[in-house]
This record gives sequence, structure tokens and C-alpha cells, in this order.
Amino acid sequence: MIEQKIVDPDYLFFEAQRTSQYITGSEAVREAIKRANVDMAIAYPITPQSESMHLVGDIYAEGYVKEYLRGENEFAVMSSVAGASMAGVRVFTATGGPGTMRAFEVFPTWAGARLPVVCAFMTRGINSPLTIQPDTIEMAYLLETGILMLHAENAQDLHDMLLMAFMVAEKTDVHIPVGVFADGFFVTHTRDRVDTLPEDLKLPGYDPYTAPVPVMDMENVPVRQMRDPFVMKSNFMSYACHASWQQEIDAAAERSRKYLRQYLGSLIDVENEDSDILVITSGTAVSQSREAIITAREQGLDAGLVKIKTIRPFPGEEIRALASKAKKIIVPEFNRVGWLAKEIRNVIDEPRKVVGAPRVFGGMTMPPELILDEIRRIR
Repeated sequence: MIEQKIVDPDYLFFEAQRTSQYITGSEAVREAIKRANVDMAIAYPITPQSESMHLVGDIYAEGYVKEYLRGENEFAVMSSVAGASMAGVRVFTATGGPGTMRAFEVFPTWAGARLPVVCAFMTRGINSPLTIQPDTIEMAYLLETGILMLHAENAQDLHDMLLMAFMVAEKTDVHIPVGVFADGFFVTHTRDRVDTLPEDLKLPGYDPYTAPVPVMDMENVPVRQMRDPFVMKSNFMSYACHASWQQEIDAAAERSRKYLRQYLGSLIDVENEDSDILVITSGTAVSQSREAIITAREQGLDAGLVKIKTIRPFPGEEIRALASKAKKIIVPEFNRVGWLAKEIRNVIDEPRKVVGAPRVFGGMTMPPELILDEIRRIR
């Protein structure tokens, strides 16, 4: 292990000299966690996430992670992660697809207990007959669990978002979990140029006493979730407590916006925003859309691109402002239900502008020609 120096997060993210590496998305996870000053990582294998946590195990052996455990299953992992975070340590894990579904009960528990867990979700299909292929349908299920959701376009995004996620999750006025999502195989198993940070630098450690709720230590009894069981009191007390707490989790997500803008630069990236046709999307569909727009311009067709980086909190104001000037909005997605198109329709004044297409799912790729066909059809 190289001896590491703790540096200010802003210096690490924006000033430190980076080195370009040709690596997979899974290896990008390794490089991020190597510099994240993680106390504990807990793992259970599920394709296409398995390699990333295997690599985190390698850097544990090298001394970059203090503790590394394997759980009995995904539910056990996420429950163990909750316990570790309640005890005041910086903890990391990853899952995807059926693993996400098996552990689902725990994600809103993380949020309700104000746990600053960071989890990488390597998305994949979850339907029967069984598939391991890329699909983002699990993101539709996670939208209202209370966790913050960042969506990586590529391995560079995955690397940077993971590191920044720890700093956002642990802010006192936020202090809820962050999920960093990457499209399985398209990102995890393909190689790309990733600008990594110096190996001898790392983030400051987590201070659990900055949390808005008590840490579980030898001085504090286990009260992070509840001091008295509300269900043992009156129904009115139970209703009022749970309703107000859900509102507080929503408020914490809203308070995260300023930190996400600080670290990500913005919640969206925009190219050619004055076009009559806007392609608005997230994840690897951004890369496909960019290729389609380049071809469209070569053919004399004008279209702009909006890359959404954060799904929760959703950049509603930014999308609404852009949509007000556009005549049509194309939303390419790697899932059947079109959850992103629904999100966009919910925040703009003229939802009929939204074309919820093209969509591919079940592991199919999205050739840029599909997006180009939509641009031609509605121009």
C-alpha cells in the first residue's frame, strides 16, 4: 500500500493531477474506493457487479480498506451495511438487478435511519425468463425509497460520482444514502479512458458525530431508529411521526442540491439547448444520443442534448426551463416502463411534448440510428 495523505475534497476533485488509465467500469470502482478512505466494505456477488466488489477485496488486502466482509445474501449485506453505518463508519457496497430486489426492504430503512451509505448499483434485467443483460428498470422501483440517485454515463462518471457521493451523503444537513447507478456491462465490462486521482491522496475520514442523529457507540444507547416504539403509543403519534419523518427525508434530498452542484458542476449538462428538438436522457443512453445528434447535424437536422446526472433529486426546474423553448423532447431509455419520460412529463408545463422513445430493454442495445429515426420523424 502507498502511504496516503488526507486532502481537502475540493483539492482532490478539482486540482489534483490526474493520470489517464484505460480501464473497465469495475476497475474504476476500485480506483475510486482506493481513494475514498472507506472503513468497511461488505460484498455479495451478483452479475454484473461481482467484479467490482472482488476488486475492492483486492485493495482491502493491500490496506486501502480497513475491513472487508462477505454477506450471506444481498439482504444480509444491506442489513450489515446499515449496522456498520449506525456504528459510525464509512461503508461501501454494490449490487444490481435481482440483488437490488432481494435487498429492497433495506433501502428505505437506510434513508429513514439517516445513514450516509454509498452503494453502487450495476443495473441489469430482473424479469423472468432470467437475464443478466443491461436494463435500468430497477431504477424505477428505487425512485421513492429516499436515497439520492446519480446516473453515470461512463466509467469516468462512475469513478467521480462514487467519490463525490461520500462527501454529499455525509453532510450534516443531508445525511441520507446515495446510490450511484451504472448500466451493467455497457459501463462495468467495457474499457474506457478514465482520469484517476493520485494514489497517495484520499478523502478525509467520516466523522459520525456530525450526524443529525446519534451514533451508536458506548455512550449512546441504540436510538438511531426509535427511542420508544411508536406503534406502542397512540395511532395519532405514529401517523404524525412517520409522516413528518418522510417529509424530513425529502427535505434532506432537496438540501443535497447545493452540494451536488458544487461537486458535479450542475445537475444536468446541455449541448445546443436552443434547438427545437431536445434529446433528454441519462446513463449510457447519453452516449448513444450524442452519436445520433452528430449524425443528425451532418444531415442538416438540428437537435440538442440534455444529460441528466441526478435522478434524485430530480433537476425539475432546469428541465422545465429547457422544455419551455423546445417543440419536442425525445427520451431514449434502456427499460420497458419509461420511468425517465414519466419524470420529465411530471415537471414540464406541456407534457405532450415528450416522446417516450426509443426504448430498448431485455438486454438489447440502442443503435444511434433509432434515436436518429425519432429526430427525423418529429422534425
